[in-house]
Amino acid sequence: MDPIDAALAALSLQSKPNYTKTAEEYGVERSTLSRRHCNITGSKADGYENQSFLTKQQSQVLVTYINKLIE
Repeated sequence: MDPIDAALAALSLQSKPNYTKTAEEYGVERSTLSRRHCNITGSKADGYENQSFLTKQQSQVLVTYINKLIE
C-alpha cells in the first residue's frame, strides 16, 4: 500500500482529521493529503486513466482480438 493510501485510511478513522500529524507520520505532503482527502484531486493513475481513449477492459478486448487475428 502506498504511503498516501495508508494515510488516507488513517484519516478515515479519525473523528476530526489532523492532516499535519498524519502527513508527518506517513511521510507524505500535508497539502497533497488534504486535497486527496477532500476529493479535490485524485491520484496520477486516475488522471492517466481519464486521458486514455479506451478503458482497461476495452484495451484488453482489443489486444485479445488482435492476438486472435494474428493466429
